[in-house]
Amino acid sequence: MDKVRIDKWLWAARFYKTRALAKVAVESGKIKLEGKKIKPSRQIEINDTLLIRMNFDDFIIEIKALAERRVSAARAKLLYEETPESLRQRGVERAKRQLAQSIARPTRRPNKKQRRLIHKFLES
Repeated sequence: MDKVRIDKWLWAARFYKTRALAKVAVESGKIKLEGKKIKPSRQIEINDTLLIRMNFDDFIIEIKALAERRVSAARAKLLYEETPESLRQRGVERAKRQLAQSIARPTRRPNKKQRRLIHKFLES
């Protein structure tokens, strides 16, 4: 097996639960091959580089093996290798998200007196 469809490979490597979800992701431009938008029927080969956008993360991976059938999670990790740059960037982004969530937010709405003070402050 020299080449495999990108949607089949994404499903087999357990990036998506179904081939239909993998197809939608490719069509919507969340998967790029060598930095270019592709179609779900695009054939991929070993050593191709993919950019996968999932949720808030960008994975830059290099394909190490091909598979048409879904394999176990342990074997799926052997199908690709994430670049060190991608790992570092995802760590930085994760830290930024955690920092943004840790910002102190009020536990309740301001009462009438506090709202008046806020309006007075904003007007001056």
